Amino acid sequence: MAVSPARPHSGEEAVREVTGIARLGRRTKHLVKRLRPGDIAILHHRDLDRVSGEDLIACGVQAVLNCAPSSTGRYPNMGPLLLVQAGVHLVDVVDVDLFKALGEGDPVTVRGGEILRRGEVVATGAVQDPTTVQKLTDERREEIGEALEAFARNTVEHMVEERELLAGKLELPRFDTDFRDRYVLIVVRGVDHQRDLKALRPYIRDVRPVLVGVDGGANAIVDEGFRPDMIVGDMDSATEAVLRSGAELVVHAYPDGRAPGRERLTPLGLEHKIVPAPGTSQDVAMLIAAEKGARLIVSVGSQFNLIEFLDKNRRGMSSTFLTRLRIGEILVDAKGVSRLYRPRPGLGLLAAIVLAGVVTLTLIVIVTPGLRDVADLLWLKLQVLLGIKV
Repeated sequence: MAVSPARPHSGEEAVREVTGIARLGRRTKHLVKRLRPGDIAILHHRDLDRVSGEDLIACGVQAVLNCAPSSTGRYPNMGPLLLVQAGVHLVDVVDVDLFKALGEGDPVTVRGGEILRRGEVVATGAVQDPTTVQKLTDERREEIGEALEAFARNTVEHMVEERELLAGKLELPRFDTDFRDRYVLIVVRGVDHQRDLKALRPYIRDVRPVLVGVDGGANAIVDEGFRPDMIVGDMDSATEAVLRSGAELVVHAYPDGRAPGRERLTPLGLEHKIVPAPGTSQDVAMLIAAEKGARLIVSVGSQFNLIEFLDKNRRGMSSTFLTRLRIGEILVDAKGVSRLYRPRPGLGLLAAIVLAGVVTLTLIVIVTPGLRDVADLLWLKLQVLLGIKV
């Protein structure tokens, strides 16, 4: 699709113009499954988080039209900054409902902040330019104290509501996957999860941990050439092919028993188990591994700092704190493992070294008369011992 700046008037800055096909989705993690390079993504994502920004960039979209504020100023969310730094044209359109004004597959032109369909302006929004977004992000980083205070307050409130996570009152069914005294690798669709998983390939090859995918994290495991042993979540992000990969399926249900993931698996005829629990699906995956006797849990893509917790956009993320309190020292972040673990040489490398040694020794024997005579004598004795007739 065409990308071109409109011709500026004298003394004016050039206005960027892009043209592409409109793809609409209120939930970004579902929309990215349908996006193609050159598309224009239309979404409703308040405080666009880093993971969603990275996914949109990976899809190759030209522009993102957000029907909600890409950043409310509540905290320095990284999604908008990543998009504009990657050259994606980001426009916030909060006054017009683009989900009614545009249809899936409509050809759309974005000229600066104007959104046009077949030459007619249907909406106007605010362009998020790199300089302004960077400045606002820096300012919010300096004002992070208010976000931290609200975060702590909500966490304390929810610690009371989700105390079952800490008290150990979760009832877990019997699983086919064996966790006892084994290393476990839990993959969550989060910050840098694909890069961290790629860095852990030697660790997975040598240690052979139990591989657990949390919803879309299971897709990443398969993309790296491995097969998940278990998939935990509401099953809305893992592809059907991944769900049919042979992994044990565990649906995370609400404490009252409602299990939306069951509605997807039942029509597919896939067997599954249900675990009602508060908190997030990644918390449930970690608790399953810990309660079933895992020796060490390595987490890929999980939240490990304040910005990532706030990006998750869940009040307090108290379940994450409670889970880590309960699991304790057996939980390790993937980045720490990739920095500390030194992979053992593979069988291919060892075989190559042995072969090189044999070839070298053979050449030395051939070019050295004395050694050649010794080798002939040893060969004759070996024939006598083995009864080989010449």
